[in-house]
Amino acid sequence: MLLPTASLILAAGALVAAQTPAGFTPEVAARLDLIFGAKTVTVPGTSLTKAETAKQPTIGTSDAVLNGTYLWMMIDQDVPANFQNPSAGGRRTNLHAMLTGYKAGANAGAVHALVTSATGPVAYTGPAPPAETPAHPHRYVSLLYETPAAGFAVTRAQVGQTLGFNLTAFVAAVGLVVPVRANYFNVTG
Repeated sequence: MLLPTASLILAAGALVAAQTPAGFTPEVAARLDLIFGAKTVTVPGTSLTKAETAKQPTIGTSDAVLNGTYLWMMIDQDVPANFQNPSAGGRRTNLHAMLTGYKAGANAGAVHALVTSATGPVAYTGPAPPAETPAHPHRYVSLLYETPAAGFAVTRAQVGQTLGFNLTAFVAAVGLVVPVRANYFNVTG
């Protein structure tokens, strides 16, 4: 009787610790802080507005300084497959940003910021989900990967299509392993 209870507690703890939406793969336990102006996304699934997320966030960590070199990406998990009738049909992904060369920078308040001078291979595009009836929040997942070696680069051609972006295929193609940090927020059209 004690074993099933312990398993249930461990499973519940894993759900609480996840920084990615339920059902998202890969699941990531360590939080990436996202700072949009005066708003910091510390609680995964925080709701923000289009205006608040129009500019690229500052990213970083509040628990430890990261000393490697990183790739950051942001993916909308909830793009309607049918733009004419968003509530009809399924959902697909859209890659909103992929920037390389992130390294430890100056602190942004209580956050150990990561900075890059890169503008690609996919420049940041702010969330702009369409209005839907009923309202459907879009989940924007941010993933941070440590890059495997000095000189690591990703070309725009390696990224492929941003609409319908295939994270699993991309990660395998460029030799990334698992994300070291993640977070997500919601924006409703």
